[in-house]
Amino acid sequence: MGYQTRLGPADLAALDDRLAPVDAALARLYPGDPGTRQPVHTVYLPADRFHSETAPEWGATALAALAAHAPDPAALAEVTGLEPTVAAAVYDRVTMKLAAEPIEDLRIDFEDGYGPRPDDEEDTAAVRAAAALAAARSERALPPFVGLRVKSLEAATRRRGVRTLDLFLAALLADAPLPDGFVVTFPKVMAVEQVAALVEICQRLETAHGLPAGRLRFELQIETPQSVLGAAGLVTVAQLVHASAGRCVGLHYGTYDYSAAVGVAAGFQSMEHPAADQAKALMQIAAAGTGVRLSDGSTNILPVGSVAAIRDAWRLHARLVRRSLERAFYQGWDLHPVQLPTRFAATYGFYREALPAAAARLRAYLDKVAGGVLDEPATARALADVLARGLDCGAVDEVELRNLAGLDATELAVLRQSAGPSRGPGN
Repeated sequence: MGYQTRLGPADLAALDDRLAPVDAALARLYPGDPGTRQPVHTVYLPADRFHSETAPEWGATALAALAAHAPDPAALAEVTGLEPTVAAAVYDRVTMKLAAEPIEDLRIDFEDGYGPRPDDEEDTAAVRAAAALAAARSERALPPFVGLRVKSLEAATRRRGVRTLDLFLAALLADAPLPDGFVVTFPKVMAVEQVAALVEICQRLETAHGLPAGRLRFELQIETPQSVLGAAGLVTVAQLVHASAGRCVGLHYGTYDYSAAVGVAAGFQSMEHPAADQAKALMQIAAAGTGVRLSDGSTNILPVGSVAAIRDAWRLHARLVRRSLERAFYQGWDLHPVQLPTRFAATYGFYREALPAAAARLRAYLDKVAGGVLDEPATARALADVLARGLDCGAVDEVELRNLAGLDATELAVLRQSAGPSRGPGN
């Protein structure tokens, strides 16, 4: 072309030197999603009701409710709003899921679900919960993800919450290591200083109990306006994430505490209230790129009582689950075993509906085949992500993935992180 660049190696080296601290900070603050499995829900259960057979008992109750109120795909479509063809595609998968893994993530609750108790009673409950968790693991009845929700770091409850966690760890670690998916949920976190204190408490507990540094991870519940927007006008939730020294793995939205705190009347408190959407949008922005996962909250309309009441609650729950998934909240709370059929039906329906188009687009992207959608690395990552999430929860299987997308789970995991190189025609 006859043209030459005017900037030489020294200029480019100076640019690299100038931006090296920024590069390092961005890599540290925004490492990206870890690409590991995220549970589709968290079941909150009061500590005094947890025992070693909790998960299989919830599964049996959910299966009985499904048999009673949606005994076939047509009935499931009617009570969930799923298209009949989608209901037919997910029905057997849902029943198998409820039999094999009805709870993906279990939180033994010492906070609102458990309530204030005398200290000796909560001490005993903490030790018993640890024994029940150990028994569930030995009986192969422990969900893949599990943890505690302790009382908040507010002045009136902080000592009680830390003591419960300390006692639980002591009792559990006396016989066995922590489960791989163990996490601690801290409610009503409102200040960066509280998160910094949590980091220090985790460090002290690790030292005291002989745990490796960094082993204790936690989730933060976003339940107050102060958790979202601080007095100085700053987005508090972003500060909370970055004050956690990498220990925060999740942000959970607290539907009813948050909506009450902003003055929403009881009859209008909901996961889909505009105030909820505003808070969750800020949570989403704050967590983007950090590797911190998001969870939507719960509905307090439970599927109990008359047949009509159960079906109405199922329709609501299925719609809310679907709504959360469409808004990239891939996890939510469940509070009752009869919510499990609609949790998995709505979740499986979402991923089954996405499967054909996502697999075809990803295959075309990798093979450099032109089509009606111009995909690029960012959209390829999104396509890989939806397929991987469907695979993780059981909505999709590896045979389908191979047949439709030409990928196995390992290849999909690589794409989910980087979108990878295209295969080129004929590869």
